[in-house]
Amino acid sequence: MKHLYLVVIALALLVKVTMVTSAHEAEVEDNEFAEFEDFDEDEVVKKPAPSAQKTEKKSGSESPSAAAGDDEQQTQPKIKPSAGKTVDSATTDEDEATVENEEDEFDHFNDEEEFEGFDKESKTSKIGKGGQEKIPDLKITKVPLHLRTNWDSFYLEMMMLGGLAVYFLNFLAGKAKNQKLAQAWMSAHKELLEANFHIVGDDGQAKEVTSGVLMKESENVYTLWCSGRVCCEGMLVELRLLKRQDLVNTIARMMKPVSDQIMIKVTMDATDMDTFVMCLAQKKMAAKLQKEMNDLSLFCPDIKKNSEKYGLSSSSYHIMAEIPEVTPAILDTTVCAVLNKFEGIVEYIHISDQFSGPKQTDDSGAPTKMPEVEKVLQFCFNIPKKGNTNVKDMEEMKPFLKLVFHCMDKVRRIKLTKEAKQRAERNRQKIEESYLKATHSTRQEAAQARREEKKRSEKEKMMNEEDPDKQRKWEDRENRREMKRKQPRMKMMKMKAM
Repeated sequence: MKHLYLVVIALALLVKVTMVTSAHEAEVEDNEFAEFEDFDEDEVVKKPAPSAQKTEKKSGSESPSAAAGDDEQQTQPKIKPSAGKTVDSATTDEDEATVENEEDEFDHFNDEEEFEGFDKESKTSKIGKGGQEKIPDLKITKVPLHLRTNWDSFYLEMMMLGGLAVYFLNFLAGKAKNQKLAQAWMSAHKELLEANFHIVGDDGQAKEVTSGVLMKESENVYTLWCSGRVCCEGMLVELRLLKRQDLVNTIARMMKPVSDQIMIKVTMDATDMDTFVMCLAQKKMAAKLQKEMNDLSLFCPDIKKNSEKYGLSSSSYHIMAEIPEVTPAILDTTVCAVLNKFEGIVEYIHISDQFSGPKQTDDSGAPTKMPEVEKVLQFCFNIPKKGNTNVKDMEEMKPFLKLVFHCMDKVRRIKLTKEAKQRAERNRQKIEESYLKATHSTRQEAAQARREEKKRSEKEKMMNEEDPDKQRKWEDRENRREMKRKQPRMKMMKMKAM
């Protein structure tokens, strides 16, 4: 369809050019100098003056030949040249004979059979009522003030940036304060530690022994390892400071104040401590330890609330002891004086020869093996002022480090009586038997599961067997085994001849 349309347009152009050419040839006189007459018409065609036009109109005695000449001039096309320019008659004739028709790349859309109303819509949209091209009327919408771009539109982003800045500043301030408190404690207790231990603050990274190194576990946890003392293998000091670098934790402490803590764990030699378990703790901590710690839940199931008879003025401490005669030996006048003077500072004192840490259970909820135990003294001290700790408070914790050394020497000198020692041995034997029974039942269940799995796989294999005789023989064999298993067992007793 498109090619046919182009052919029609080409034919129309050819016919138009032919007609213009024939008309031009008719005007030219048939003489031998006709082809040179075009060069005589190079004169400038000027518009006659108004006075000349009036005289021509008024003159009535004109010759017929002149009138005829005027009629011939009127029949010819008039050319109005622009001001100050000459017009060539030959050029004008050629321009009139030339027909320019540029094809539009969207002409194929004008086919009404395929695109109905396309040409009409385009024309009506471009041309207005006066026949001129309609210019679209663009109006700028007035944007309200609250929708314009200003600083008020970014209040949420500004709040987020402010929160991040506050969090970052709090992180730097909390980190610096925790580091300052840890260094203050180290500088205040370094002399006392060096007087009791040969190595203080060895990080274990270098071959040579180092001293005075306070290892940083995190931004709020610092550790110090000491060794080289009589009756103990080593002592680990852990400073558990508050998470001052955490803004969320800082806000939570405003509603519920918490204290910084110092944890001290002393690992005793196997020959320098007798067999007993004992714990002195505050009210809330005692129930928690008895529930979570493995040795306290097994050997100290009862909690004694009456602690005043041992010399303590406060009733906030609860006592858990495996051997009752060990309690007055530990709570002597020195220990009671420190507890009464600094009430609430000592969180708990845990002494055990069966220390294995918190309870550990597998998925079934029962222990599978006997845990490894060690002889340990554990101390937990609360730093005063409930989080508002300063450097002076860290320096005032020396009496509690001396309390640790006093308890170490006291435990070393405690010797149980024969009856107490036998009672302690029976307790440990019972616990060991309970572990063996639990592990034995667990092993039996595992063996039974393996046998059932083996039997099930063998049965599936025989069911897939194509030989029916083999299946029948296997079923008979299994039936005989089952009947033999169900028969009561009888014991053979041998009688000696008289």
